[in-house]
Amino acid sequence: MRLQFGENSRMALETVRNNKVRSFLTVLGVVIGVGALIFVASILVGISRDVSAFLDDYGLNTFFIYRFDVGIRIGRLSAEERARKPLTLDDALAILDECPHVKAVTAEVFPRFEPGEARRSPPVARFESHEVSNIDFAGTTSAFQDVQNAQLAQGRFFTDFEDLHRMDVAVIGDEINTAFFPANDGVGKTIIVDGVNYEVIGVLEKRKGTFLRDETADRVIRVPYHSYRRHYPTDDDHFLSAQAFPGSTAAAEDEIRGVLRRRRGLPFNKPDNFSISTPEAIADQFRQIMSTVALMTIVVSSIGLLVGGVGVMNIMLMSVTERTHEIGVRKAIGAKRSDVIWQFLIEAIVLTGLGGLLGVVVGSAAAASLPYFFPTMPTTVPMWAVIAAVVMAMSVGLFFGIYPAVKAARLDPVEALRYE
Repeated sequence: MRLQFGENSRMALETVRNNKVRSFLTVLGVVIGVGALIFVASILVGISRDVSAFLDDYGLNTFFIYRFDVGIRIGRLSAEERARKPLTLDDALAILDECPHVKAVTAEVFPRFEPGEARRSPPVARFESHEVSNIDFAGTTSAFQDVQNAQLAQGRFFTDFEDLHRMDVAVIGDEINTAFFPANDGVGKTIIVDGVNYEVIGVLEKRKGTFLRDETADRVIRVPYHSYRRHYPTDDDHFLSAQAFPGSTAAAEDEIRGVLRRRRGLPFNKPDNFSISTPEAIADQFRQIMSTVALMTIVVSSIGLLVGGVGVMNIMLMSVTERTHEIGVRKAIGAKRSDVIWQFLIEAIVLTGLGGLLGVVVGSAAAASLPYFFPTMPTTVPMWAVIAAVVMAMSVGLFFGIYPAVKAARLDPVEALRYE
């Protein structure tokens, strides 16, 4: 059987070699279907890993609390959402005091964002002749480093003492550090933000992931909460982050919800007018979107494979007609029906298998070139997708090759030998 399989495979490859253009056109649908599958699977897997790394970077026990939904959102805010009042620093302190399963809480303050209204132009950071615009500038508490797992590449984070005394110190992001201090000697230098001098005391490490990050992800400047409020007393929008004790995530979330509902005067029959999200919840939202995209990709790939399968069946029927005399000779010298069937089935499988391999090459090349055009789009070609694509392509050859193979096996040897 092994010898017969090898002989049939060599015959199939010889047929492909002798009819290169026809063979390529025959499996073009398979190439497109497999290429699309590999390309989209590479994007989905790459994005999924990137998003997981980005969210895991904040820690598994972290909560994001804001007046609007923090997760992936489609559509505009409702009238009720637009009317929600901001959270406050007192809310953060109440969560820390009244939630026994919460380890730490931090608050970030920034200009209030009202949907439908123009935002205040973000401040510009300057150092000597250098300037960085569109920065993520906010005030926060000293717990920010622990709650949001903000790792420092240089220096330190500001302390409660510096916050309490409204000292003008700042921790800057990787992109600002690179722009202002190419020699990585920024700690101790003074930068200017919106006309205020801040001493740089620390530099944050670059955050993981690229897909969910906006352009200001590493263009951050964090200053002490009360220092920020001293310079911007009217800014009152707050984003809270809380960290639960290990293994207490569910209990901590219930406690936080209870405290905020009570402080915001919500009766028991009214929904929350704030949002509590976790990295895992945001990741689940993203996976649901990706599963929809994956389903659509499977449909498109299936159409391509179906078209390719019909092409394979047509070319195999043509091959049976062209090789009728050959089939008659084989059956006359003792070939069984099963031998003829396997000859044509293996030829169809080899044909679509080669088409699948070509589709893998095309899809992988397209995925590898995508980051050159879209730098924030991560791609990873998964081995399971390669194996599944090739197996699917060969299965198409097997399925659509059955009818031509059976037709060839049923030929009468006498009539086949007479065929010219």
